Amino acid sequence: MSRDALKIATIGGGSSYTPELMEGFIKRYDELPVKEIWLVDIEDGKEKLEIVGRMAQRMWDATPYDVKVHLTLDREEALKDADFVTTQFRVGLLPARIKDERIPLSYGMLGQETNGAGGMFKAFRTIPVILDIVEDMKRLCPEAWLINFTNPSGMVTEAVMKYGHWDKVIGLCNVPVGAMMDEPKLINKTLDELTYKFAGLNHFHWHRVWDNTGKEVTGEIIQKMLEQANTNKENDTKEQKADGTPANIFNVPFFKEQLAEMGMIPCGYHRYYYRQEEMLNHLLEELESEAGVRAEQVKATEDELFELYKDPNLDHKPEQLAKRGGAHYSDAACETICSIYNDKNSHIVVTTRNNGAVADLPDDVAVEVSTYMGACGPKNIAFGKLPTAERGWMQIMKAMEQVTEEAAVTGDYNKALTAFILNPQVPGGATAKRVLDELLIAHEKYLPQFKDAIESLKAQGVTIKDERVRKLMAEGK
Repeated sequence: MSRDALKIATIGGGSSYTPELMEGFIKRYDELPVKEIWLVDIEDGKEKLEIVGRMAQRMWDATPYDVKVHLTLDREEALKDADFVTTQFRVGLLPARIKDERIPLSYGMLGQETNGAGGMFKAFRTIPVILDIVEDMKRLCPEAWLINFTNPSGMVTEAVMKYGHWDKVIGLCNVPVGAMMDEPKLINKTLDELTYKFAGLNHFHWHRVWDNTGKEVTGEIIQKMLEQANTNKENDTKEQKADGTPANIFNVPFFKEQLAEMGMIPCGYHRYYYRQEEMLNHLLEELESEAGVRAEQVKATEDELFELYKDPNLDHKPEQLAKRGGAHYSDAACETICSIYNDKNSHIVVTTRNNGAVADLPDDVAVEVSTYMGACGPKNIAFGKLPTAERGWMQIMKAMEQVTEEAAVTGDYNKALTAFILNPQVPGGATAKRVLDELLIAHEKYLPQFKDAIESLKAQGVTIKDERVRKLMAEGK
């Protein structure tokens, strides 16, 4: 690793999140002497890459720092001799997410980017691509760290370790960052006065909190969260609810009795499990609305953002990016890179190999836990055993993740169906199989490993129920 001229390669550089990433590097330049940033994308993302790439260069040009932003469709050129590789890509772009959400919802089943049927299909499309990237890294930048922000982050990161045989990988999520930024305010504390311990899986973790006298304050935070949930929270923002819940999650309060029993704070995504009925009803209402499902709303936001990015006078991250749902992304990604580079041993919550941190799971699986991040990577902070209910949830979710990953790598239809039936968001039965079959056909372009299964389904006459999905497919998306 260069000590004075770092090269960063970002896969999926045409993402609307890229200005957030640039802001994070600019903020930390005194600690992180970046010299080159390579933004790489595919042909379908070329226009967005050029727009956001010019915007990224303007952001650097507005600083005193001499940093060059390179734009390329050649992944190998971007990866060669990189010190850090960040991933933020979406296979199939937003039309794929629209399919992931609309097809399950058209059958009254949860459709969401990282949970349920949609989350599994995002893994099916993404894992083969990330494994190809890892093979390139082995040739072109064998000493680089892979910093993965691509969802479903937990499954993608675990696949890199298990099937890519690449240990220098860290999975990131902005949800723990949001919690640690917003929860201290609820009890009139600052983050440096508190100690956080997280444990679980990506988008399925819990945490506990202590103050600087050693007193546990988890219960106090829970009480304040519940109080705020029952008031008209005028201090909420579009980017983050006052309790740290991301903008893209409908804010149904957790049951106070359940929180009291578990004695931990669940992450925002647990609402899809603990308040499944209300969350599903909300998503079904969106399905029938003019705005459409979340992916269609995000597409409208992205269209607005890229119009802003075209402005030759814009040289800073616009406020509208907060609506995208990725607030604090740079605080996770850039601080992780900075902590490795400077051996800071900062407390950062990441997806990494368990190695005993979560006693209820095997050592070799990926977990999302508190770590001290330094030059040798994450050093896990042991959490111990979870309460019975949470242990059961976590173990079945980990089983589902591992079967999903195996199906993604092998293209085995039977394993894909097994993963569906394992998932708590997919009711077992004929409807589950129907949703699986429709999603396979809808995503045929990005699922070459399932070619035989898809051909068989087409021969059986399986068709797509949702009209908007049929329209996307007719447009070649």
